[in-house]
Amino acid sequence: MMIVYVTYLALAAVIALFLSATIRILREYERGIVFTLGRFTGVKGPGLIILIPFVQQMVRVDLRVVVQDVPPQDVISRDNVSVKVNAVLYFRIVDPERAIIRVEDYMAATSQLAQTTVRSVLGKHELDEMLAERDKLNADIQEILDQQTDAWGIKVTNVEIKHVDLNESMIRAIAKQAEAERLRRAKVINAEGEQQAAQKLVEAGKMLAEEPRAMQLRYFEALHDISGERSSTIVFPLPIDLFDLFNKARGDAK
Repeated sequence: MMIVYVTYLALAAVIALFLSATIRILREYERGIVFTLGRFTGVKGPGLIILIPFVQQMVRVDLRVVVQDVPPQDVISRDNVSVKVNAVLYFRIVDPERAIIRVEDYMAATSQLAQTTVRSVLGKHELDEMLAERDKLNADIQEILDQQTDAWGIKVTNVEIKHVDLNESMIRAIAKQAEAERLRRAKVINAEGEQQAAQKLVEAGKMLAEEPRAMQLRYFEALHDISGERSSTIVFPLPIDLFDLFNKARGDAK
């Protein structure tokens, strides 16, 4: 009797082992690369997959977008500034067959390729471009990665530069540069204001020279403004031509 139970248990174990080696269930975002005696025979899934035990093997492939962190890379910019840059890589598998057959480990291969591409692309640009034109640099890195990973059945959907780390001396140098730029702009704006004011004064002088009575009205207006102030000092404007008359009269007297 005991022998019969043992036989049934052994038979159940064999059936369970057979079913576990035969039946596979793939989720909606998974695909199965099936090999028959070592040769590729097709892509299966999603759903229920039945394999021939010990003859067929299957490799699962996830088709969802993979988010991969690119470790900090030491980059020397075109203007010889050393920085550390890290980024985030987004990619997904569009051809499971090529992702499994043409590359040994597509995750590691994509990560290493992203690191070298980040260093090579950023090394062609100056520090100011790294800080101000990230969208353009992201697009350049994505385009290069997408072209190189296309043979592996991988689509790079996006690349984002996260941080550009600078040392303290470079941060101070950038702060000094920004301060000098602000001072330069302030001086330029002040000079432009003086130039515009001088032009307006020249135009006003020409208009007043055409009508002497207008100058007299300006004198009266200046006196009115001075009288309204609480001051003991009274300034009375005199025309320059009056001094010329005095000098001429002195010369005639001599």
